[in-house]
Amino acid sequence: MEDSRPAPTARRSRRDRRGRGIRGPAALGHPDFGRPPRPFARRESFDNLVLDIVTDIDARWSDRLGLVEYAVEDAPQVPDDWEPGSVPLSSLVRGSGTTPTRLVVFRRPLEHRAHDRADLEAMVLTVVVEQVAELLGIPPSQVDARYPEDLD
Repeated sequence: MEDSRPAPTARRSRRDRRGRGIRGPAALGHPDFGRPPRPFARRESFDNLVLDIVTDIDARWSDRLGLVEYAVEDAPQVPDDWEPGSVPLSSLVRGSGTTPTRLVVFRRPLEHRAHDRADLEAMVLTVVVEQVAELLGIPPSQVDARYPEDLD
């Protein structure tokens, strides 16, 4: 006797029964299930990384640095005539008078270049130390002992 049922097809998840993709909290992911973390968690983590590095360096050099404003932005605004293939990792605008010096670290270009968390930490340290060294007019290895001397 022949079976009149249709051939079995791949079962779709009941959460995606209309083909619109996963919705709701499951779409954000959960660390226990191996999905990527929520975007704001990565942003917060990067902000905390920069804050730790900046706080340490600023505490040692605040008497010579003066008033410096530190910031993190997602990506730089580059003009149309910017050289293709090069994206700034940070920005330094010297202050004058009562206007503070502003050092901005750009999150997305740094995260894009980093292979892992340790690599990202080293790159953020390098960028911040080089900018502070530029402000102070001294070699970067004098600003922070963790800066590799072979990069001087």
